[in-house]
Amino acid sequence: ALLLTQASRRTASVLSKFSTPLNRAAVVTSPALQNALFGTGILNRWFSGEAKAHRNIGISAHIDSGKTTLTERILFYTGKIKSIHDVRGKDGVGAKMDSMDLEREKGITIQSAATFCQWKHAHVNIIDTPGHVDFTIEVERALRVLDGGILVLCGVSGVQSQSLTVDRQMKRYNVPRLAFINKLDRQGCNPDKVIGQLRNQLKLNAAAVQIPIGLEDVHEGVIDIIEEKAYYFDGIKGEIVKVTDIPDDMKETVEEKRLELVELLSDSDDEIAELFLTEEMPDKATLKAAIRRCVIACTFVPVFMGSAYKNKGVQPLLDGVVDYLPEPIEKANFALDRNNNEEPVQVSGKDEDPLLALAFKLDETQFGQLTYMRVYQGQLKKGNFITNVTDGKRVKLSRIVRMHSDDMEDIDVAGSGEVVAMFGVPCRSMDSFSDGSQNLAMSTMYVPEPVMSVSVRPAKTTMQGNFGKGLAKFTKEDPTLRVRVDDDTKETILSGMGELHLEVYIERMNREYNVECVTGEPKVNYKETIGAKLAFDWTHKKQTGGAGQYARVMGHVEPLSEEEIKENDGEVNAFTNLCVGTNIPSEYYSSCEKGTKDAMAEGGLVGAGVERVRVVLVDGAAHEVDSSDMAFRTCMAYAVRDAMKKANPKVLEPVMAVEIDAPSEFQGQVVAAVNRRLGVIQSSDVNDDGSGIKVIAEVPLANMFGYATELRSQTQGKGEFTMEYLKHVQVIQNVQQQLIKKYKEDREAETKAA
Repeated sequence: ALLLTQASRRTASVLSKFSTPLNRAAVVTSPALQNALFGTGILNRWFSGEAKAHRNIGISAHIDSGKTTLTERILFYTGKIKSIHDVRGKDGVGAKMDSMDLEREKGITIQSAATFCQWKHAHVNIIDTPGHVDFTIEVERALRVLDGGILVLCGVSGVQSQSLTVDRQMKRYNVPRLAFINKLDRQGCNPDKVIGQLRNQLKLNAAAVQIPIGLEDVHEGVIDIIEEKAYYFDGIKGEIVKVTDIPDDMKETVEEKRLELVELLSDSDDEIAELFLTEEMPDKATLKAAIRRCVIACTFVPVFMGSAYKNKGVQPLLDGVVDYLPEPIEKANFALDRNNNEEPVQVSGKDEDPLLALAFKLDETQFGQLTYMRVYQGQLKKGNFITNVTDGKRVKLSRIVRMHSDDMEDIDVAGSGEVVAMFGVPCRSMDSFSDGSQNLAMSTMYVPEPVMSVSVRPAKTTMQGNFGKGLAKFTKEDPTLRVRVDDDTKETILSGMGELHLEVYIERMNREYNVECVTGEPKVNYKETIGAKLAFDWTHKKQTGGAGQYARVMGHVEPLSEEEIKENDGEVNAFTNLCVGTNIPSEYYSSCEKGTKDAMAEGGLVGAGVERVRVVLVDGAAHEVDSSDMAFRTCMAYAVRDAMKKANPKVLEPVMAVEIDAPSEFQGQVVAAVNRRLGVIQSSDVNDDGSGIKVIAEVPLANMFGYATELRSQTQGKGEFTMEYLKHVQVIQNVQQQLIKKYKEDREAETKAA
């Protein structure tokens, strides 16, 4: 009674804005309006009981495909927020999930943000992730802990460079997914072309479960191929969903697409294959059950359609999340048994089993470190103790919260499958936690190597303390951000995934710690390797009175191929011991391997790390008195360094996969600029309507500095590009000579200064 009394006071003011009784009746059926009247989620819980289903999903895509815009609509239609704000909105508020000032200023997502909502009978945890390649670790860590994903694709641009990266990440962690083709209100959109790219470029077994009603400026809604119903989205913000029969002029297209769906699904599901071979059309329930099985098995991707910005197609997508993506218990997750050689053990996903959770993201707040955690089995309870499996430390849980972007909701218990955050849990990213009864750890995530470095220092020495605190916080939050002090110059070197990545952290240092930074010229992470096999025979002999040092090693160095690196679990260098007999006592083998690693740390050409080299130890000699661990380590390091200098050494530079989008009238300038930067153009395609071009090229990172400014000036601010690390390749000979000369000059200058 109290609920209805409170609601009735709000009802008159809300419904008075709608002129007719019919409009008023339609409005009250909207979940968003129900929540405006009765309070967030009350009606859902009142009529259907507590949420029975549970989904953990991530929204991922190429930059500017509409991920954050889609998340904003999801939160509105589920009643989690009361109004919609755009990423670059004129009201200056910005999207809910972009809570950082920098994100709202730049109009991009920098950090992944977590939230939760309820749709019908399902509780949905959502993580909105960045689209820029510089912040790809945020996508990596989100997909590591989630059970399902929505791959958002632009209806005009289709599959882009970061779409490929996200696809690799989803496949790495076996994440079931739906695809959502967005921006069907934009000129030049072509959903059929995008589905073709999903199949050809991403090698996915994808098929549409919807078709759009109109495209571009006449996009009105979508048709559900399975339910055979048309959905129109009315109201100021698309909150009123009208369900009607399929328009007569589209029935034939729907039949064709339904047959195509069944045919592609039959490739992955035996039950559908039998029906297809007998030329029977499966009923709705059979079709939905088969899609769900195949999505969870990662053998099929249903494709949804709409326009998030125009508020079309979002509610049916939410239905698809509930219908097709897995419950946490349905997705197989494995822990490593630390007592049994890290053998994989499948976790149960049940509340009643012993606790196992993974800390996947850290954030420093005004209340201390906020640790985001995914519970894989068991429960987290406020006041209980949990054990860090990595270091064995026990911690009491003083506060557990559910996150809604930067807002928090305190809870007492988090069950299996939940994504929550907590204070007062000191740990590092990817630490596992248990209740102390078992020694299991969840596997960690893939962390790419940084590709760019800058020297950085505070503008004033009085800022040194805050400067150190900021660096410690940022490197703890972001595993791809590395900090080291150069041994020779004593400069602080900051390494990251690209220009924007480093620029954002330097700006955050200024805003969050009031430290103005002075940066040096960006440094490219070169590598060194060898081009030929070469034998070595090195004797290390030193006598200083008393016991001296003596060691002799024989063997050879040789190049390591890409195939051998893959077979070696990605290890870029290899040490092989082929010694027979006791010429080198076995206790010195480990010292020889350490000496090899010492030699690989710094090459002789430009002082860069060495990779793609195998060192083979064949024989040697030792002295019963003068030989020691240090003698063999030193001897091996000298031997390998000397051999690599003579084995046709080469300098390798990082090459980036660059994707440029620009209006077609600027094609000549764009291609010429790539050629000037020694890029190799892989493809140059014109859009279907001829309005724009997409150029894909491989360009050395050293030549990409300042390209953003050049592209803007060439294209009147209309062009944009993305790049991601591709591989290291040998530099051309004249560049190698320039790098060697500069390295020698820098060393000489440092020696004189010392």
